[in-house]
Amino acid sequence: MQKIKFEKYQATGNDFIMIDSRELGTQIFDIDEVKKLCDRKFGIGADGLIIILPSEKFDFYMEYYNSDGSKSFCGNGARSAVAFFKKSTNSEKNKFIFEAIDGTHQAEILDDGDIALQMFLYNKVEKKENAWIVNTGSPHYIKKVDSLKNIDIVQFGKEIRYSEEFKEKGINVNVYSVEKENNLDICTYERGVEDETLSCGTGITATALAYAVENDLFGKHLVEVDSKGGKLGVVFERNEATKVFERIELIGPAEFVFKGKFNA
Repeated sequence: MQKIKFEKYQATGNDFIMIDSRELGTQIFDIDEVKKLCDRKFGIGADGLIIILPSEKFDFYMEYYNSDGSKSFCGNGARSAVAFFKKSTNSEKNKFIFEAIDGTHQAEILDDGDIALQMFLYNKVEKKENAWIVNTGSPHYIKKVDSLKNIDIVQFGKEIRYSEEFKEKGINVNVYSVEKENNLDICTYERGVEDETLSCGTGITATALAYAVENDLFGKHLVEVDSKGGKLGVVFERNEATKVFERIELIGPAEFVFKGKFNA
């Protein structure tokens, strides 16, 4: 039996088990093991598990598992991975390049401790009846409402996620309202977790992009999004002539919570 070190991180309430691959050797986690570790009653408890693996070209590879064992990209998880990597390697750098399931990302730890994560230049923002579909490393369904007060995001999220159109591959479901110009409130149902999460980085990014397209925003903008776990910023630049996003960054905190060991 091997004792494996882990650290717990949270990014606006989205929480993750972080494991440095140097502690793993050749061990690979299967789906059942991921589920057990993420279980909040019988395991450590988390929305996801992140393993830091070596990369031949860049600082590291981030392998992300949802709590049900499925793989995807996670914006909050990615910022947490950067914070964890800097701490675990005692790096003096504040700028990092890493690989994930959707490709290569750059990230910078800012002077105030927030982490600016460069997202891919997602430009497919699809209108679907009274909603939007955007894939920001994970697929998202986005609906605007006047107020979040009477929204049961779990019930509504399940209706969309398990609908005939999306039940096979799944989709994350975001509902948002506009507090004021470039300031949004949001709640999110995440596939893989199959429940509401306090925050979702890719969902917040996708919602900000949908908001930009819906409101014909061009040039450089900061859209601030309030989730139940805290506030994140999405900075983008959009070309008015081509209507293409030329820069997208997700900015927010990622914090160490505790550390420990488990038997594997």
